[in-house]
Amino acid sequence: MGQLDGRIALVTGAASGIGARCATTLAGEGATVVVTDLDPVGGAAVVRDIEAAGGMAEFLPQDVTDESRWSEVIAHIEATHGRLDILVANAGIAVPAASITQMSLADWRKQTAVNIDGVFLTIRHGLPLMRQGGRGGSIVVMSSIAGLRGAPSLAGYSATKGAVRLLSKSVALECTAAGDGIRVNSVHPGIIDTPIWNAIRPEAAGHNGPSVGQEMGRNTPIGHAADPQEIANGVLFLASDASRYMTGSELVIDGGVTAGSNRRAPG
Repeated sequence: MGQLDGRIALVTGAASGIGARCATTLAGEGATVVVTDLDPVGGAAVVRDIEAAGGMAEFLPQDVTDESRWSEVIAHIEATHGRLDILVANAGIAVPAASITQMSLADWRKQTAVNIDGVFLTIRHGLPLMRQGGRGGSIVVMSSIAGLRGAPSLAGYSATKGAVRLLSKSVALECTAAGDGIRVNSVHPGIIDTPIWNAIRPEAAGHNGPSVGQEMGRNTPIGHAADPQEIANGVLFLASDASRYMTGSELVIDGGVTAGSNRRAPG
């Protein structure tokens, strides 16, 4: 406990799934967390959970693709907290398409707007306030194993997650060149049991058995999907001083998917 005492964190897309678990985990280690999302009900619920556990948090409604809103959010954090130490660019969406030839330009642009432009704006507006504090900090970008390898029917999603992987590395080098003490790393989840799989695999949603994520997880080498907490633990590591020698790195949490394939023993 207390790895992040006194630090100010911003987590985007934090009303549910991985983002919500990241927010509660960072708060549980002492950070004051600014929770942002398009979903005010879910965001407020995350803040209540944090406060009920003795932590500190607030919710700000935000569309990460709206640059004017970014100016307001960062101005609020500066006025209220005076600095920003941890920035988690988590907001993202998945737009399914059976084939790249069946994806409309509108859907392509919608996905890139959130998954690429949103991360760009997160860093563009958050980094100056982090530098202003003069004490370094940590930026964590949520990518995916889809940003490390191709995936049929996920060409658009993979393109966005590959883009932010290299964006993270480039900004990491900018920060080391500036000597600002700010580290930038990406996280690459595999099959996580969250609602995003209902969008990626809509044909499998809506039944009364295991969730789509759980069904997909059975095909991983480790044999099951991850809980969002396992990703949040990785984000905590990158946000804390335990990873102070890591920047421009990729933290892959995928149950062995990118390692290859294996034949599991029966039972």
